[in-house]
Order: sequence, then C-alpha cells, then structure tokens
Amino acid sequence: MKALNANAAHILIIDDDEDIRRLLTMRLQARGFRVTQAVSAEQGLACIAVDTPRLVISDIRLPGRDGMSLFEELHHTRPSLPVILLTAHGTIPDAVAATSRGVFGYLTKPFDSQTLMARIDQALLISAGDDRPGGEQADASWCEGVIHRSTCMAELLADARMLALSDASILIRGESGTGKEVLARAIHRASQRAGGPFIAINCGAIPEQLLESELFGHVRGAFTGAAAARNGLIQAANGGTLFLDEIGDMPLSLQVKLLRVLQERAVRPLGATRSEAVDIRLLSATHRDLEAAMAQGQFREDLYYRLDVVSLTLPRLDARREDIPLLAAHFLRQLGAKYGKPISGFAPDALEALATAGWPGNVRQLFNVVEQCCALTSTPLIPASLVQRALRAPAMDALSYNEAKQRFERDYLVRLLKLTQGNVADAARIAERNRTEFYRLLQKYDLAPAMFRAAEEG
Repeated sequence: MKALNANAAHILIIDDDEDIRRLLTMRLQARGFRVTQAVSAEQGLACIAVDTPRLVISDIRLPGRDGMSLFEELHHTRPSLPVILLTAHGTIPDAVAATSRGVFGYLTKPFDSQTLMARIDQALLISAGDDRPGGEQADASWCEGVIHRSTCMAELLADARMLALSDASILIRGESGTGKEVLARAIHRASQRAGGPFIAINCGAIPEQLLESELFGHVRGAFTGAAAARNGLIQAANGGTLFLDEIGDMPLSLQVKLLRVLQERAVRPLGATRSEAVDIRLLSATHRDLEAAMAQGQFREDLYYRLDVVSLTLPRLDARREDIPLLAAHFLRQLGAKYGKPISGFAPDALEALATAGWPGNVRQLFNVVEQCCALTSTPLIPASLVQRALRAPAMDALSYNEAKQRFERDYLVRLLKLTQGNVADAARIAERNRTEFYRLLQKYDLAPAMFRAAEEG
C-alpha cells in the first residue's frame, strides 16, 4: 500500500454496510487517498463540518435520512462538493433523476471497481484540478498563507481553488483587514498563470491624477514631467494576474478606461496613438457596497458586471473564532523572529482573551495586537495583561449555547470543539453547560471529541 499523502484528496464514505466501507477504504487508501468513514447521514454531516472532503461517496439507503436527502442539503450548502451515490436497487429512471438534480455519479451495487475509480478521478479533476496522488496540485502550498481551521474558510478555499482554474474575473468582498489580498495571491498561485507576475494596486491609496498613469502607463511627453515612456501596471501584469484592491474607490473617469481594457484586451498608454494587446486575469476587491454605489451613480453598472463574474466573500474574524489561536501563533512566530525575542506563546488566559475579543479590525487588528504584545513583553509567555492593554477594551464573553440559533447547533458545537481542540471540559465551560448535557448535545449530532483532536494532530 502507498504511504498516505496528508495533502492528497480527502474522500468521505457514508454507508451502514461495514464490508462496503472497508472495501472502498482499502482501495482508495491503496491509491494514496485520505479516507473518512461514516455510517449515517448525520454522522457524515458531522465529519464534513470537521474536515470538508473533496468528494462524498454515499449509499442511498441509510438509517434515518437517506442519501438523496443528504445530497439535497449538501447541494444547497456546498454546491461545489461532488457526490457519488451508490444503491443496490437502482434503475435507469432513478439514475437520470439523480444526475439531473446535480448528483455527480450514480452507480448500482455490485459496482465495477474500475468504473467507480474512473468516476472518482473525474469528480476530483472537475471539482478542483488534479488532486489525485502525485498530481501537480496535490500539495496545499497554493494557500499556505491563509491560516485556518474553520469550516467557513475551508469551504471558501475550496471554491477559490476551483475558480482559480478558470480565467473568470473574481470580485473578493469583505471588510477591511479580512485578508482580501492574501486570498487573491493564493488564487494566483493556484491558477494556470502562477508562473506569471502578480501585480497589486490599491485604487484608494493613489491620487486620481497619478492612478491613471500608474495603471495605463504613458509615452514620453504625455504630460509635464513625463521625460521618458513608462509601462503601466496593466502592462506589467501581462501573462499574469492584476489585482485591483478597493476597486470601489476608483474614479468614474478611470472606470470607463478600465472597462475598455477588459472589453478589448488592450491598453492605450497616456499620450499614445495605438493600443497594445495585454493578456491579464483580473481580480478585484472591495469593502464597499458596490450595488449601493451603482444606485448612487458612483460606480458603473457595465464595469460591475465585468468584475463580478464570480464573487467570494471573506468572513469577519469574529465569524471564524476557531482560527484565532492558529493565526495568533503564526503571527507570534513571525514577530518573535523580527524582534529577536525567544517568545514561546501566550498564557492560557491571554489566549482566551484573544479568542473571545471583539475584532472590528479583523485579521489586521489581530496582527497589530500580537505585534504590540511581542514588542512589550519581557517574558517568554505573553500574559493576559499585555493582551488586554493591546486590545484597549475588556474581552467580551464567549457565546453561550442558548445564544446560538437552533438550526446552527451543529456548527456552533463544531466551532467550540475546534477552538478547544476537542477538550470537552473547556468547550462545555465556554458553552455554559455541564459536561453530561454537553455530551448529549454531541451525541445528537454524532460529534466525537476525538475527531477534533485527530484533525488538529493531522
């Protein structure tokens, strides 16, 4: 058997037949895939919440909810996640009906092993490039700068990787400080243009009179002071990716010229009489409500639809609290080296203060808080007092379980267990529930603490 590649595609098998699960697991692991098993739809959903797979293989007849019901929920919440259904009672009309509703594959038991493997390869190839063991994109280096363990970020990255394989323009939405440029760079690294340049420009940070020259370039004598011709950033991005941050701040006069570049795939420098062909992939980002800006006449509708072919929305930091300990540790390693201090970590109460604080400035604010703590600490372990000083405000209380809406129970429990790395006592304390009641809640959703400890160790 091949050694398992931790970065190989993760496949979830859902079947109450132990022999089928064992057989499929052996065959998939022999090919180097990473496999998780579940015996019911609910347990499968719990596994997906912990570690989103690249492919789900499910029996149709399951205890409780059936496989088709499971597919319908996944298709609604994770439309890019391919599902292959297996059944011992299949008919041609059943297969047609299932595939017409979005099921990737439908096979009748006993199924041919080679046929199933071929369908698995097709699903992985279509969903996000060649992730078969040994494939060119089998590693996760493309998104190494996006530190996360939260489900919402894992789902966002799965969509980003799939979109990276196309040349479609992507609009990245999100509040200031959520990491829009980091995501844009990751998309570039996962794309066919990874060998080309990545050029980023903040449209709101450059005065209007300079932005036009920066973007489009100019010829000699185009304006006072233009002593020599100069290529613009659009030309510099030729063969690669151009990232326009805060596109909502671009002046209307330049929006017209940018639209022409996107339509004609050519750029005319200031003062030039001829256009030059360019081959770029455009990514843009904004924290503004562009729909409202269009309604107010501040943003061109035709340009908006050129930019927003597909959109991705980065969540606020307080919507992905389970990522805070990871991010804080990552920044601490960077900044400890920068300041030349042997800092080993945060004290437990300091880490809890970070995890439960309000973060209006999102990831950027977290970085600044960690940097201030690094600069001021005189001990290897950063105390809570320094964190509170850097936050300039008392930490807010963690959400209690009663504050979470009923339909988000499972996601709430998953986030708590990720935050505490599967420590039920800590999770129950944060949720303000005794351990017996908390265990009952976990059993309700087939959530085993060991799943989260294994995910962290892996």
